[in-house]
Amino acid sequence: MSWTTALGDGLDEVWQQLTSGRVGIRESAGDGRPPAALLTDGGPSGPPSERQISLAVTTASAALRDAGCPAGDVDTLVLGSSLGPHLDDAAETSPHTLTSAVADRLGVAGSVSVSTACSSGADAVLAGAALLTGGEAERCLCGGIDLLTDGKLLGHRALGTLAASGTVRPFDTDRDGTLFGEGAGFLLLETRAAATARGARILGELRGWGASNDGTGPTAPDETGAGAVLAVRRALARAGVDARDIAVINAHGTGTRANDTAEAACYSTVFGPESEAVVFATKPAFGHTLGATGALEAIALLLALRHGAVPPLPHTRKVMPELALPLAADGPREFTGSLGISLTLGFGGFNTCLLLAAAEPRTAVGGAA
Repeated sequence: MSWTTALGDGLDEVWQQLTSGRVGIRESAGDGRPPAALLTDGGPSGPPSERQISLAVTTASAALRDAGCPAGDVDTLVLGSSLGPHLDDAAETSPHTLTSAVADRLGVAGSVSVSTACSSGADAVLAGAALLTGGEAERCLCGGIDLLTDGKLLGHRALGTLAASGTVRPFDTDRDGTLFGEGAGFLLLETRAAATARGARILGELRGWGASNDGTGPTAPDETGAGAVLAVRRALARAGVDARDIAVINAHGTGTRANDTAEAACYSTVFGPESEAVVFATKPAFGHTLGATGALEAIALLLALRHGAVPPLPHTRKVMPELALPLAADGPREFTGSLGISLTLGFGGFNTCLLLAAAEPRTAVGGAA
């Protein structure tokens, strides 16, 4: 797996920064733009489409190197993005035009594009899992990517979702919105048989996944959390585990009133007040990376499962009473257990839950990441 974030691109190095409470959100350079978590080196240059393709190729190539797998051995690239540069690029492009270009440059034969708003990166992993379990592929390179453009910033300013405080404070009683970031994340997902045959170093197992759609409107989620509950319960059922087995939750955690209310309601319904599952979120550090967020959060969850600890929420001071689960608000927090979920809630009512297991050998059949 690999990621490119506002804190850098090394898996261990970025994880250490997360656990120390570092954030990548910075003030703009006096151009009137809101604070954002931009890539440290400015990212690729060129028109929007070329920037997106270049960052995807660079990050995906790093994932293949980390996996020790040639691109030619990958059946399908599954790439998620909210809308890519579609709003800003004068060229005739679509999300799939860009995905095909990335696959061509990598040397991967097949490609699938996913665009389900903020759930795109997670849905790319879900789609890859469906290809594997359906016998359509043995190995999929799944990921998400988004770079900030003027169109995206203008759209979200109009919606009033940006934090006036300049910080992202998930599940805080005084939360006032989200801030955006740039990034990309990729995971090589393969059947256990394929991974074992090539002697792969297994980083974790995708045990379950579930999705739903609120159908309540184009932007705001169902604040009862009913759609998110359905996605989480579908992931638990597919994995054949109980909510009590979940040790850690990587929340969507945008810091907006509506999103955090819906998530807190979901966790209260599914897990109840007696659960010891520890909740964390990466948006205070990475910003809201839109279509990349689900992939980045899956990687962060795998790292949390590896280390048995989660990073803190550096700006959350007073946890909203609706969230009864333990929250890593005042510093890194350790946990015991080998199962975790990552939940994403996207515009358009998309809810996606990935259920991941730590890397130790397991008897259940699933996708090995």
